[in-house]
Amino acid sequence: MESLRGTSLFFFILLLFMSCNLVQIQAAPKKKPDTKLCFAKSSPCSKKKITCPEQCPTANPTDPKAKVCYVNCISPICQAECKNRKPNCNGPGSACLDPRFIGGDGVVFYFHGMRNEHFTLVSDLNLQINARFIGLRPAGRTRDYTWIQALGLLFHSNTFSLEATPASTWDDQVDHLRFSLNGENLVIPYGHLSFWECPNTRIRVQRTSSKNSVTVNIPELAEILVNVVPVTKQDDKIHNYQIPQNDCFVHLEVQFRFYGLSSKVEGVLGRTYQPDFENPAKPGVAMPVVGGEDKYKTTSLLSADCNSCIFSPVEVFEPKESVEMEYLDCSGASGSGNGIVCRK
Repeated sequence: MESLRGTSLFFFILLLFMSCNLVQIQAAPKKKPDTKLCFAKSSPCSKKKITCPEQCPTANPTDPKAKVCYVNCISPICQAECKNRKPNCNGPGSACLDPRFIGGDGVVFYFHGMRNEHFTLVSDLNLQINARFIGLRPAGRTRDYTWIQALGLLFHSNTFSLEATPASTWDDQVDHLRFSLNGENLVIPYGHLSFWECPNTRIRVQRTSSKNSVTVNIPELAEILVNVVPVTKQDDKIHNYQIPQNDCFVHLEVQFRFYGLSSKVEGVLGRTYQPDFENPAKPGVAMPVVGGEDKYKTTSLLSADCNSCIFSPVEVFEPKESVEMEYLDCSGASGSGNGIVCRK
C-alpha cells in the first residue's frame, strides 16, 4: 500500500511539473514584428504602416548573422522583406574583388582603373560617389591589379569618406575602418548595432558587426553596405597576384541601393542605371572588362571634376525624371553571376 501511495504521489508531482512548464510556455509573450514607415513624400509607400515578416521581425536583430526587416520605399508593392546586412557580391549595385561590378541592369563587368588613382562610381545631380583604387602590377603584366580601398561621397554641400586602413597581415579582431564628415574624423563605437548619425546632414552609419562592417544611409539618396576584407593567400594563389609579404591589400566589398536617380546619372556604375544604357560587357565572357578611365578619373577622393561628372553641390535637385530600379537578386543558380542580366 505504501509503495502504491508513493508511486501515485510521484506521478502527481510529475504531472504538476509538466503542467507548470506548459503554463510557462503558453504564458511567455510573443514579440510582435516591428512596423516600418517610409517617410519620403515621393514614395508610393509614404506614411503607410508595413509589418515586418515573422522570418525577420526587426530591423535591428541582436544576432549579427540574422537577416533584417527592410522596406523598399521606391517599390509600389509596399511590402517588407528580409535582407542580409552584408554586401551581396552577386547582386546588382555591387563592387567586390578586383573590382567586379554588377550594374543596375544586372550585367557583370570588370573595371580595373589604375592603382593609386580615383574614379567616379556614381555622378548624379545631388550625389557623387568616388572610389580610390589600390593595387600592384607584377613584372610582365600590362595592367594593374586593383581593389577599392576607399569611398568618397558628396551630397548637397557635404562630404563623407570611408576608408579601409592598410595592414601587413589580416586580423579580424582589429577594426580597419576610418571615417570622416566634412573633413572631421568620426569615431563610431565598436559593437554590433552601434551607430552614429548627424541630424544636420541626415547621414547615418551603423555597424553591422562588431568591426569591419557598416551600413551607410543617406535618406532619399542611397544606402551602402560595406564589408572590409583582405586579399587572401588563396586568392593570391588562384589569380597569381604576387601579393608582397608586408601588405595584404585590405579593401572594401560594397553594395549600393539608390533612390530616385536621374535618367542622366553617370559613373562607372551609375551609367548602368540609365534607362537606355547598353552595356558594352560581352555576355558569357569570364571577365568582361569595360573602359572609361578617361571619362571617370577624378583628381581626388572628394572631387567631382571627372570629364563626365554632373554633380552640382550648390542646389538640392528634385529630378523630374528619375530611375526607380527595383532591387533584384541576380545571383542565379551558378553563384558566379557571369553574364547575368536582370531587368524588370
